[in-house]
Amino acid sequence: MNTRKTFFTILLAAVAGVNVCAKDIIVKPGAYTIEKALQQAREERRLNHAADVCLRLQAGTYSLNQPIIIRPEDNGTRIVADGKAVISGGVKISGWKKEGKYYVADVPDFNGRPLEFRQMWVNGKKAVRARDVADFDDMYRIKSLDKAKETIYVPAAAVKKIIGARYAEMVLHEMWCVANLRIKDIKVQGDSAAVTFHQPESHVHFMHPWPSPMVTTDGHNSAFYLTNAKELLDTEGEWYLDIKTSKLYYIPRKGEDMGNAEVIVPAVETLLKVEGTPDCPVKDVTFDGVTFSHATWLRPSTSGHAPLQAGMYMTEAYKLRPKMDRPNGDHKLDNQGWVGRPAAAVSLNCAEDVSFTRCTFEHNASTGLDYHLYIKGGSVDRCTFRDMGGTGILAGGFSPEGYEAHLPYDPTDERIICTGLSITNNLITDVTNDDWGCVGIGAGFVKDIKICNNEISEVSYTGISMGWGWNQQVCSMSNNLVKGNLIHHYAKHMYDTAGIYTLGSQPHSFIIENVVRDIYTPSYAHDPNHWFYLYTDEGSSYITVRDNWTPEEKFLKNANGPGNTWENNGPEVADSIKAKAGITHETR
Repeated sequence: MNTRKTFFTILLAAVAGVNVCAKDIIVKPGAYTIEKALQQAREERRLNHAADVCLRLQAGTYSLNQPIIIRPEDNGTRIVADGKAVISGGVKISGWKKEGKYYVADVPDFNGRPLEFRQMWVNGKKAVRARDVADFDDMYRIKSLDKAKETIYVPAAAVKKIIGARYAEMVLHEMWCVANLRIKDIKVQGDSAAVTFHQPESHVHFMHPWPSPMVTTDGHNSAFYLTNAKELLDTEGEWYLDIKTSKLYYIPRKGEDMGNAEVIVPAVETLLKVEGTPDCPVKDVTFDGVTFSHATWLRPSTSGHAPLQAGMYMTEAYKLRPKMDRPNGDHKLDNQGWVGRPAAAVSLNCAEDVSFTRCTFEHNASTGLDYHLYIKGGSVDRCTFRDMGGTGILAGGFSPEGYEAHLPYDPTDERIICTGLSITNNLITDVTNDDWGCVGIGAGFVKDIKICNNEISEVSYTGISMGWGWNQQVCSMSNNLVKGNLIHHYAKHMYDTAGIYTLGSQPHSFIIENVVRDIYTPSYAHDPNHWFYLYTDEGSSYITVRDNWTPEEKFLKNANGPGNTWENNGPEVADSIKAKAGITHETR
């Protein structure tokens, strides 16, 4: 080996700003090529003592049939895209034939099983799963409900098209969430129809008190739309999958040539898993410039989806009578609930200093990037999140599945808490477009997190949600910073919302120098006035809210605990602060 030549090569590359590795492994698109490259990198460390290994993904699409898994054996690896390298869980659909007003294609099996999906993209644009309304302002509203009989009563005219449909779904607007309920039966009774639903979502949905379908006296009963029935397929850009025959029906948009169109449906739920153990975490792995797309999420098709908040679905929930007394001055609790977590295109557990830079997360069914448990350090910087069914970025736990959601969480093993994560200079737009109750950035039980200089827009609910637990007892959350973010065009579909929202006690935490503006005004919101720019909700304690620019002082402090400080928020904040909010151009 020519040591002198190697030294000068590295030196010149460093001066030129090129990322240099002791060992570059060139990876080209193909089956299992990334997995094989990771194995090769492990062997370079084991046999050749390589200290710095870089996988260079060449431009193209890396189609998966199972997740890529990053393990502790991959510590120190960098995965860098040379050109647009797309890690995809999608399957292309071709062979379209015209049948009447539809184009029809056979859906191939995937991994030996019939392929089912809930999203479809045509030439990179998301198509619409067949539904009864093109404009959500035209949604019907429920008439009443009977929780004991697990029945919702709706106008008969709303369901007349789907009386015989086998797999139709109701998507029901409920205050700050939407529920996906698979329809079991419809019985028309005059000008009304009684609609019942499949289990398990029916039982969970009608047992829990919050959020709830709204029946009011002012005309703001919960709105709903119907989907997933061929009888509803009547508008350009809509599609329907017949899962019995594996035939896909589509009505093209104007100008779409189905003979040449690229049609992609998602097939793999998680594209990338970073999985260590608490005592042997994955360390010092970075992803640079990689695109993650076309991840699926099928739980709503098999079990429905009855969320509690921020996309966390309930597995059990019920009302308490009498209410439960709680310590530390918290008001009485009227319900119990346990939650599960939606799938993510990229998920991390037991990871230390694992980072994503200049990556793109797009065309995914649920969460984009999820830093879950046993997380230490790491960063998400200059990434783009767009066209996502759920939340853009999740961080930290939102109550373990065996832990009641309203309890303060302070585990003996403090390592479990997501600590020291940095989320900066990211563009997050058009996320939450399937599950309207999700958020742009969601942080649960987190510590020392920094959410700074991101731009968040076109979200259905809240821009940034930080904290969990609905109580003011000091627990595992502290030292969190939300600074310099630009949040606009939010609450596209849901209210009881804010640009920035908090829950629970978070000592030494700061929400400062953010800009929140341009809220949507959906006609079907259950309470048209119940929206805010800044919102400290139940138990929020020891948080400083300062120098945040908003067009007016429309804030809510609901059932807060002690120690909060509010200073200089509203339209009078200095222009110099306002101008700095959002992505910093020098680092984008």
